[in-house]
Amino acid sequence: MPKDILSHIQSGMSGFSKGQKLIARYILDSYDKAAFMTASRLGKTVHVSESTVVRFASELGYDGYPAMQKALQEMIRSKLTSIQRIKVTNDRIGDHDILSTVMQADMEKIRLTLEEADREKFAQAVDAIVNARRIYILGVRSASALANFLGFYFNLIFENVLLIQAASASEVFEQLLRVGPEDVIIGISFPRYSKRTVKAMEFARDRGAHVVAITDGETSPLAPIATCTLTAKSDMASFVDSLVAPLSLVNALIVAIGRRMNNDLSDTFRALEQIWDEYDVYEKAEE
Repeated sequence: MPKDILSHIQSGMSGFSKGQKLIARYILDSYDKAAFMTASRLGKTVHVSESTVVRFASELGYDGYPAMQKALQEMIRSKLTSIQRIKVTNDRIGDHDILSTVMQADMEKIRLTLEEADREKFAQAVDAIVNARRIYILGVRSASALANFLGFYFNLIFENVLLIQAASASEVFEQLLRVGPEDVIIGISFPRYSKRTVKAMEFARDRGAHVVAITDGETSPLAPIATCTLTAKSDMASFVDSLVAPLSLVNALIVAIGRRMNNDLSDTFRALEQIWDEYDVYEKAEE
């Protein structure tokens, strides 16, 4: 199946039935909306039956409508502007309760992430991190929250963690200057992807470092660079990035490594508790 689904639809237009042409034209004109419609809703929008929409997906060579929808979503993953995201989000929520809609969507992303998780790659990432000489962590824009979360806990577990500050491209490479074959870089990026993160990961890979990508799928520009890719579902449609599933994946990574480093982690917290007690770090509750 060609990666460019729009070109595939355009080239097959002459062979489509009347109903299929209606679907095709709508997708070509409004692919940013069609990518997030159910088969039923797409059919109602163009005034054809749901079964016609399903047959259209099969006509294109997809194994059902969800496969065609996924191809559309992957194609536009990094192309939607902020304005388009707002419009798509408004169309998807409509008159529904916002709190329920957003939380249920996040629950679905966690479910899909769990179903598609590659346990072997997850174990490979844990092994590489545990055995690394130095651990570099990079995430910019909204992904910086995940990078900071990961960096906070890794600094409790390891002595060799560098959370890369990505204020500028030059600063990123300055901090990666000594990266080498015994090191690991963990790059975190979701649509719209960060070129700065991609370039930094390429730099580390070219110098022999083990590259772990935390991203949304094999179509991500981070995936071809990484020696190990951990995927989590995100919501590229909303102007606010949904990082619930990625955060859950990061949390699982921290727990898995914490279990591997159990003795060292226990010693760390024992030392911290002694410091907290000695210096009276926590204020006592007012009487």
